[in-house]
Amino acid sequence: MPSLNEIRTTFLEYFARNGHEIVESSPLVPRNDPTLMFTAAGMVQFKNLFTGVEHRDYTRATTAQKCVRAGGKHNDLDNVGYTARHHTFFEMLGNFSFGDYFKSEAIPLAWDLLTKEFGIDASRLLVTVYHTDDEAVEIWKKHAGLPDDRIIRIATDDNFWSAGPTGPCGPCTEIFYDHGDHIPGGPPGSPDEDGDRFIEIWNLVFMQYEQMEDGTRRDLPNQSIDTGMGLERIGALLQGKHDNYDTDILRALIEASAQATGTDPDGPQNIHHRVIADHLRSTSFLMADGVMPSNEGRGYVLRRIMRRAMRHAHLLGAKDPLMHRLVPALVAQMGQPYPELGRAQSMIQETLLSEETRFRQTLDRGLRLLDDEVANLPEGGALSGAAAFKLYDTFGFPLDLTQDALREQGRGVDIAGFDAAMAEQKAKARAAWAGSGETADAAIWFDLAERHGTTEFLGHDTEQAEGQILAVVDGNAPVAEAKPGQTVQIVVNQTPFYAESGGQVGDSGTLTTAEGRARITDTRKSVGVFIHFAEITEGVVKTGAGAVLSVDHDRRSLIRANHSATHLLNEALREVLGDHVAQRGSLNAPDRLRFDFSHNKALTLDEIAEIETRVNNFVRQNAAVTTRIMTPDDARGLGAQALFGEKYGDEVRVVSMGQADTGKGSDGKTWSIELCGGTHVARTGDIGLFVTLGDSASSAGVRRIEALTGAAAFDYLSGQDHRLAQAALMLKSGAADVPDRLRGLLDERKALQNEVAQLRRELAMAGGAGQSEQPGADTINGVPLLAQVLNGVTGKDLPGLVDAHKERLGSGAILLIADAGGKVAVAAGVTPDLTETVSAVDMVRVAVAPMGGKGGGGRADMAQGGAKDASAAQAAIDAVKTLLKG
Repeated sequence: MPSLNEIRTTFLEYFARNGHEIVESSPLVPRNDPTLMFTAAGMVQFKNLFTGVEHRDYTRATTAQKCVRAGGKHNDLDNVGYTARHHTFFEMLGNFSFGDYFKSEAIPLAWDLLTKEFGIDASRLLVTVYHTDDEAVEIWKKHAGLPDDRIIRIATDDNFWSAGPTGPCGPCTEIFYDHGDHIPGGPPGSPDEDGDRFIEIWNLVFMQYEQMEDGTRRDLPNQSIDTGMGLERIGALLQGKHDNYDTDILRALIEASAQATGTDPDGPQNIHHRVIADHLRSTSFLMADGVMPSNEGRGYVLRRIMRRAMRHAHLLGAKDPLMHRLVPALVAQMGQPYPELGRAQSMIQETLLSEETRFRQTLDRGLRLLDDEVANLPEGGALSGAAAFKLYDTFGFPLDLTQDALREQGRGVDIAGFDAAMAEQKAKARAAWAGSGETADAAIWFDLAERHGTTEFLGHDTEQAEGQILAVVDGNAPVAEAKPGQTVQIVVNQTPFYAESGGQVGDSGTLTTAEGRARITDTRKSVGVFIHFAEITEGVVKTGAGAVLSVDHDRRSLIRANHSATHLLNEALREVLGDHVAQRGSLNAPDRLRFDFSHNKALTLDEIAEIETRVNNFVRQNAAVTTRIMTPDDARGLGAQALFGEKYGDEVRVVSMGQADTGKGSDGKTWSIELCGGTHVARTGDIGLFVTLGDSASSAGVRRIEALTGAAAFDYLSGQDHRLAQAALMLKSGAADVPDRLRGLLDERKALQNEVAQLRRELAMAGGAGQSEQPGADTINGVPLLAQVLNGVTGKDLPGLVDAHKERLGSGAILLIADAGGKVAVAAGVTPDLTETVSAVDMVRVAVAPMGGKGGGGRADMAQGGAKDASAAQAAIDAVKTLLKG
């Protein structure tokens, strides 16, 4: 009996032998179809090849595609566990032709694989075809030898595939297996077709037409093939089972669940094990592909799947969190063909444990509320919408989880009442928002959020994705379209563009539609809506159009390097300066980073050098940068630092980088752990290099460091090195000797300055410095006054000259006025015996006034002041004489 892994390998190798390129499964989050929540079919990653938008170096391909159907247009969640063939996660085997072969080769390839490679009894197979597809009928007859009664013509869309109202389309043929007349059900197209006797195992789509807007169809220039066969379905057939959950991989997971809970895998509780096995796969694969549980978008669907599985674990009697304990069993079964599972195993287990621990805290209370509500209902009565909404709003029970719990009791939910309660809550939210001080201009973003939901951000995992344009806003009003020259704001349902927040600037790049192109200059957000500021450069950009959004890679790379370096800088500052350091603001731009932090004095050169060394040590460590989603309390319990000014909800994104024995992190060996929603490098080595530009005061008790990373840091250091070489050349020394050489020149300059100052004082004392004779003193009202105007003497020389004159005079008052380079300085002195009679402060104040000065200060024996006009020096002297005369 072949295993599912062997069946997958056989399928891929068969088509590889027939000229097909084996293409890896694409991620579960589609990057090229904004209308899909998750990848739900093998053709999704090839959509642009079918339409001719994209070309690759192969025209035939085969894949085993990971698929999830649990949200959006494809949602099998409610049926999982209760039927034999519904799954949230499954694998789709497929072969594809992009204008290469068509029906005449696709049908024989399929038939030969089933009957020769897999050895399926041909007498058990029958097919359906679109009722007008005579070509397919003839090929089935000729190659497979099928009689007319085993080729069933179907006139409905069941056998005609289309991508949408317009675009590529074509008939299809489906292959069915007859499990025998002991199983109820009729062939396809019959009244009993929903039975389990005839099971579809493979669908072959012949894309040969293009559907036009007027309803007509025309032949495609390149006819293509798109097939899909569920691995679980063909596996059940080849393993002799009638139930997908009895196949080897799912059976192994069911038994792991049974062993972990000490329950019978096949008893009355079998449904619980089936749900757990299925949901373990979908949740683990989604997280491995970058989807994390949240309250919005894909993350919300993931959380719903998790909680549904966790409730079934609760019903099995599991007293402790269960799901994370089953991940090793999944990795053992599927880790080889999908190595991303093994790489993400620890993160998956940690997230499942955290989610189940949190959910169990509210599960009992929610179920008690549900039981209380149901106790008051008549037999078979539906739960009120208000009660269902309370479970959702208060306890985090999605509606489908409540419906699942009630299904086991044969009850339903008043959906209309639930919708009414939801609408009432939205109305209250709008009223609260309107009174919160938001500007009236922001009302348009609130309306968009209410109508379409918040924007889903894909930029943690990709820099390019497709989105659907929900609104084009010109000024404050939505418009149908925008043309070249217009500057507008564009909202899409999902985007790789980061919106400015947390100190990180918004992304820029391009937005391209089938009819136009725009340059995105900035991205911001309001009430969860990402706003792309755009300049239309070509054609026309219309509301409702699909768009390819491409982030400017080089700019984003610079920004995330600076952002990651900011985290390392924060930790280095705390280690070097102390735990009092806390972030007080930041800027992560493409050209630099800026970090404000609490500290009450300037950093020394040694401290800056030590900080740089520590950051660069962890850059060179090239450690992986990892992210987790958890509650703020759990994050802080690991030692995470919250960023200043950020508001945190029930869950946060935790960014960890660097390995050191810190006691932080789940392993105690994480250096930097911070709560952050920004974009970051994959490894610290991607930062390249870190260099500070120095620190400065930002505000009272807050310092600011500006720094560079990568090429900008290298260019800065290269420039510094060049300037150092120029200085060494000018000083006629080696670069290493520049500090000593400069120190010697500065010491020499200081000695010369002191010598010049002394000569100026001696010249002034001797009556020089512009004086024509030996300075003498006039006696005014009994007070000897020495008044002198000096040229070429600086203000700082005056106090020494005043003291020298006081010593020479023995008793008297001195007034000195110095004019040096247009700066007028005034100094006055009074010997101790006269300070009761005259004040040096008064002398300065009356002296500076005629020269355009004001005020002055000092002591009674020594005072100084400044003025503007030295030509009025005589008037200043006369004013002092008048003061002395009384």
